Amino acid sequence: MKRILGCIRRADERYHMLRPGDRVCVGVSGGKDSLLLLYGLKLYQRFSKTPYEIMGVLLDLGISGQDYGPVQAWAQEIDVPLEIIKTDIGEIVFNVRKEKNPCSLCAKMRRGALHAAAEELDCNKVALGHHLDDAVETFYMNLWREGRIGCFSPVTYLSQRDLTLIRPMLLATEYEVQCAVREAGLPIVKSRCPADGVTVREQTKEFVQERCRTDHAFRQKTLHALQESGIDGWRPVHTGRGSFIVPKKETDHAETTV
Repeated sequence: MKRILGCIRRADERYHMLRPGDRVCVGVSGGKDSLLLLYGLKLYQRFSKTPYEIMGVLLDLGISGQDYGPVQAWAQEIDVPLEIIKTDIGEIVFNVRKEKNPCSLCAKMRRGALHAAAEELDCNKVALGHHLDDAVETFYMNLWREGRIGCFSPVTYLSQRDLTLIRPMLLATEYEVQCAVREAGLPIVKSRCPADGVTVREQTKEFVQERCRTDHAFRQKTLHALQESGIDGWRPVHTGRGSFIVPKKETDHAETTV
């Protein structure tokens, strides 16, 4: 867990993610990444020089057999407010629209619902649980599928909502996340989504894992390229006195598909 907290600290310092008085809405799915982010930000409050509040928002997509009771009980144990919001996203995506490629529409609807919930809870920031492997996969997905160089941003300002998205775990690898989750014994809820495990992202994940087996520095090389190029706000901010970051501005609809 110390490694994850170190990654959160470095991301916060390099990209100025947290400001005094922030109310941070953490998007929780019940999966390992989002639960670890919620737990990590709770622990980070203890030694961060920046006072901030956190709360979790879990969107119930209405998929049969999905039980979030263990997550709700765990959030109470660690003293973090958790709102579970019921939606009909699953019904719309799979039964009404019957999408052949459901992930894009689902992600768009989940983003809209999460941002609306953050506004209702008077939060000015939304924290997402993307890690370094997610960033590397997104970079190559954009390159191969769309023929463009780009990635999601460490910090993104949504002007239409007056919300700022932050990704505090983006410097942690998936392996580090998995180790921390096992160490902390987090109550992971297995996804019942019919599309789980059969997405294009899974294919890209397999490619990245294979490249990392032959080149152990593959992730870090991609991270270095993102930071050196400065695309999508990836160039680290100097931490000297008076320095600041201007988050990338996007509309509510422009966020890269996750």
